[in-house]
Amino acid sequence: MQDRNPKIAKLWQKRKRLNPQEREEAAQLLKKWYLKDRLSIRAICGETGRSYGFVHRMLEGAGVDFRSRGGNLRWTRRVKSEAKK
Repeated sequence: MQDRNPKIAKLWQKRKRLNPQEREEAAQLLKKWYLKDRLSIRAICGETGRSYGFVHRMLEGAGVDFRSRGGNLRWTRRVKSEAKK
């Protein structure tokens, strides 16, 4: 999934501080991966080598509406049905 473009690969170097232009490029690329390619934040972390917090902050800064967490929904349905009683 990682772009093989050397300019893009430079964005994912560990401990590299990004200048504002690089941050914008990285944010738009991460936004595309999250929204269009439907990758999870953890999958993006694996692809880029960056931390969960970095990826989450970049997506948040790009204005992404995050997907819900998923998992076992039976518990929430039970709680909602008990609340109606």
